[in-house]
Amino acid sequence: MQNLNQRIQQFYDHSTQLWLDTWGEHMHHGYYGPKGDQRKDRLHAQVDLIHEVLKWGNIQQVYRLLDAGCGVGGSARHLAQLYGAEALGVTLSPVQVERGRQYNVRAGLQERVGIRVQDVMTLQPADGPFDLIWSLESAEHVADKKGLLALFYDLLQPGGKFLMVTWCHRPTPPVLSSSEQALLEKIYRWYHLPPMISIEHFNELATEVGFQQVKTADWSAAVAPFWNAVIRSALSLRSIQGLIRSGLPTIKGAWAMQYMNKGFRKGIIKFGLMQGQKP
Repeated sequence: MQNLNQRIQQFYDHSTQLWLDTWGEHMHHGYYGPKGDQRKDRLHAQVDLIHEVLKWGNIQQVYRLLDAGCGVGGSARHLAQLYGAEALGVTLSPVQVERGRQYNVRAGLQERVGIRVQDVMTLQPADGPFDLIWSLESAEHVADKKGLLALFYDLLQPGGKFLMVTWCHRPTPPVLSSSEQALLEKIYRWYHLPPMISIEHFNELATEVGFQQVKTADWSAAVAPFWNAVIRSALSLRSIQGLIRSGLPTIKGAWAMQYMNKGFRKGIIKFGLMQGQKP
C-alpha cells in the first residue's frame, strides 16, 4: 500500500499538466476581497493573493526564501522577481520540478530559483538559513504540524519570518459533528490529506515551538469564489479532455471539488493564515 507521500506525489504528477493548461503556474486559491467579489478575473485573483499575504505579513525585504511545497514554483519566481531574492522550492512531484525548471529558464531565473524533489520534512538547517519561509497551501499535506513549525524555526535566521496559508477546519469547541467529520473524511481521502486542525490550534503550536509575534487570520470569505471558478473551468471541453488524459487520480480530485465547495459554504473548511518571527 502506498504511503501518504507517494499518494501525494502521484496525485500531483498526474494533475499538474491539466492545472497548468487551465489555470497556469500559480497552483493556489485566488483573493477576491473581504466580501468575495466574484467578478474578479481568476488569474488576477491568484496573483493578488500573493501580494495580499505579503502585505498582511508586512514583508519589506527578502534576501533568501524557502517555498515549502512549491508546486511548479510560481510563488518562488514571483517573490524572487519582486524582491531580487534567491529562492529554494521543494515539492514531492518530479513532474512539478521539471515543469518548474522550464518556467525558471523561461523567466531567466534559473540561477536564482532552485526547485528540487524533496519532502520538506527532510530539510536540514544546513539548507538554510532563510529570512522568509513561504508555505502556501501545502501544510495541509503534512501530518506532523508541530514538527513542521519546529523545522521552520530551525531553518530561519534570527529575525526571520514564516508566512503560512493552509486549509483548516473550523474552530472547536463545539466538537465537530458526525456529518462535519464525514465531509472532512471525504476531502482527506480524495486530496490525500492527514487530519486538519484549526487555525487556533496552529497558533498554539507556533507559540510552543518558540515563535514570537504569532498572528492568525481567517480569509475564507475572501477566497470563497475560487472553487466555483475551478468547477466552471473544469466543465469546459478542453478541461474534460484533459481530465480524461490525466487519469483516475485527477478525475477523483475533480469529483471531490464539490466537497471542498460545500465545506467552505457550510463553514467547516477555513482558509487560514499564520505568521510568526524567530527571535
